[in-house]
Amino acid sequence: MGKIDIVTIVIIAANVLISYKGFNDFSFFEKYKFNVGGLRRGEQIRMFSSGFLHVDMQHLLFNMVTLYFFSGLVIFRLGTVGFLTVYIGSLLIGNFLSYYFHKDEYDYSAVGASGAVMGIIYSAILFDPMMKINFFIPGFAFGIGYLLYSIYGMKKRIGNIGHDAHFGGAVGGYILTLILAPYLFQTSLLFVALLAIPIIILFIMQRMGKI
Repeated sequence: MGKIDIVTIVIIAANVLISYKGFNDFSFFEKYKFNVGGLRRGEQIRMFSSGFLHVDMQHLLFNMVTLYFFSGLVIFRLGTVGFLTVYIGSLLIGNFLSYYFHKDEYDYSAVGASGAVMGIIYSAILFDPMMKINFFIPGFAFGIGYLLYSIYGMKKRIGNIGHDAHFGGAVGGYILTLILAPYLFQTSLLFVALLAIPIIILFIMQRMGKI
């Protein structure tokens, strides 16, 4: 696991403090969660602030532990500024995709750092496609499989899960990492292409009105 970087500590601390405030202050939680009605009233801060709120301690713990395990590789390859660009960019892109798919559902709400964390996971997979996830699944296979499941979850609306935010976050991580590290097109072109498959599938399904 190695040494935890200061930027990871800061992000985890921000998530813990803001989420804890939300756990104990309903009005604070309601004011800063992702909510389509609020966004359409011009409360754009929700696009960002919702990424630091969580439903409960289990939700918070899962996201922060996942971030801890994947952040080191991304920081090592992209540096602190690059890592923050991927994290915040993925958070926003994930929420923009959620807004796109739910813009007419004024009551639709969501919270969590999952979009940002998925961006970091996808970034890490681009740098090490053969990394083992859950001890035996190659990273690139996990990335493709998870996004295909997210498409299915978006289409079928499975569970109380923001599949679109997860997908958007992964797309953000994919695009921003390739912008920041374009050499991956030369060193890992096959995996870059493979990881693009679910993104292309979603685009085609959306254009065909299938999702």
